[in-house]
Amino acid sequence: MIDSYIALDVETTGLDVKKEKITELAMIKVVNDRAVDRFLALVNPGRPINAYVSALTGITDEMVKDAPAIEEVIGPALDFAGDLPLLGHNLMFDYRFIKKAAVNNGREFEHMGVDTLRLCRLFMGEDQKKNLAGACAFYHVPQSEAHRAQADADSAHRLFQALKSRYGGERPEDFRPFPLFYQPKRDQPATKRQKEYLQDLIKYHRINITVQMDALTRSEASRMIDAIILQHGKAFLKR
Repeated sequence: MIDSYIALDVETTGLDVKKEKITELAMIKVVNDRAVDRFLALVNPGRPINAYVSALTGITDEMVKDAPAIEEVIGPALDFAGDLPLLGHNLMFDYRFIKKAAVNNGREFEHMGVDTLRLCRLFMGEDQKKNLAGACAFYHVPQSEAHRAQADADSAHRLFQALKSRYGGERPEDFRPFPLFYQPKRDQPATKRQKEYLQDLIKYHRINITVQMDALTRSEASRMIDAIILQHGKAFLKR
């Protein structure tokens, strides 16, 4: 069983790692079962945060408008994590977003990990809610705030300690870290032609949309262009 690890959590603009962006990242360094250091960052996703996500996480456009982009955050975050195993609730969700950001910035992020959701599925009854809030309530683990990165990373750490204390002596093999596998492709930045055409579409159709052109990937720009044309039509401009 591990007693030193990085408990982590990310908040994002949505669930699809290929389309969505990180808005908050928290890593808690645990040594000998005690939290000893923290890495916390709000992240500007380069796009508006929709109302549903803001209501869920409490993270608004105003909060992240002056925050650094993920390109500025990911290097220090990876350095902080080092080679320690990772821990989280539904860990692969968080790992995919961090690994994607790492690959886009030319960094490696190969790690072992322990998923508290997997442990809950092993030890809790079928009818028990196994999301982070439900599992913490079941094991009487206090939660300070839901759907914020630092609070959820803290909760995952405390939940793991509770599970290990209760079941680790009899089933230590279930608490060993396993390899995390995810191999994303590096995003390509939007081309100059894509950005110019997207700006033309927005201006021509008088669309009220805030887009950070320099942060767009080629696939994101293509999806935005297709969506605007589908809804509003093409832009007929004289050159």
